[in-house]
Amino acid sequence: MDSLHWILPKFTVPTWMDVLIAIIICIVGWLIQRFIIKKIINRLVIFLRNRQQNFQANVLAQFSKAIGYAFMTAVIVLSLSYLIEVPLFMHKSTKNFVLSIMVFFAFKGVYDVLNFYTKQPLQLTSEEDQNVLLPFFLRIGKVLIMIFAMFTIASFWNFNLNGFLTGIGLTGVAIAFGIRDTLAHVFGGMSVALDNPFQIGDWIATEDQKIEGTIEDINLRSTLIQTGDKGLVYVPNSYLVNRPIYNLSRREKRKCEQFLYVAATNEEDILRSALTAIHKEIYLHANTEKDMIHVYVDEFHYDSYRVLIRFFVATNDTAVMLGVRQEIFFAIRQIVEELSITLASPDEDEEPRKKK
Repeated sequence: MDSLHWILPKFTVPTWMDVLIAIIICIVGWLIQRFIIKKIINRLVIFLRNRQQNFQANVLAQFSKAIGYAFMTAVIVLSLSYLIEVPLFMHKSTKNFVLSIMVFFAFKGVYDVLNFYTKQPLQLTSEEDQNVLLPFFLRIGKVLIMIFAMFTIASFWNFNLNGFLTGIGLTGVAIAFGIRDTLAHVFGGMSVALDNPFQIGDWIATEDQKIEGTIEDINLRSTLIQTGDKGLVYVPNSYLVNRPIYNLSRREKRKCEQFLYVAATNEEDILRSALTAIHKEIYLHANTEKDMIHVYVDEFHYDSYRVLIRFFVATNDTAVMLGVRQEIFFAIRQIVEELSITLASPDEDEEPRKKK
């Protein structure tokens, strides 16, 4: 009692009737929260979802707990105010404490919303292409909300934030210098999120062909890639963003290119007929692109011609592409045999050059 008189000089010792009324106030408040406020919130959530306003419905559903806690806190403070006959909401010794609790529950509602979407990020947007790093940005948002709540509550108690922020700043600089490589990977992950060059399940390859495989998971620091031999490789995001990346899953067609070396002793008319027949064979195949077929002599050597055979297959499936390529090559061999085309080895031109 002496302690309470020191904090609240106008404190009045309650009677048993005051205690009973305070308890009744708490019970009535709990009943209102449990059977009225909660029911109203649930009905509003259902109403919003029926109107396809899922974001508003999810926000309200996640705020429901914070609203309930804040209401019960207000009821308890009200009952205590009646019990000791001191307005705790307005008293200079307690109003900051009550306000801090209310602000805490307000920020907790925001935190619960971010936590909900962290676990279910696909509900945050209806777009087909999802931001794979969205959960990590939501986690960062949760940390920022907690920090902002801490600073807001500290300001109610006249806490000196300048010195605290200065110390945090100096510590942050020291830590950032020590983990600069990790920060490079983190900012690389943010670049991946902003550019969105690939999704989970995409088949990618770097320009130098050192990394090639299917994206299994994308984290803020690294990307998990499963290679063709079923190995798992953790690749730092800074490595990926600093190199050209081919997203092979987004190809609509595959290029097939082959060089055929024929002897210069072949008659020109027969060679032209062979090239025309090869072009026709590629054109008539059901799975080849018709608008880009190249069958031409592109190099002349000492005693041979180099024939470029280039076409595209309308698929992204490697097995299908190889099957079409195999069929075309068998047909080319048959054309060469039927027209008695003499082939040459690509190494034969090197001998005269060495002699010179």
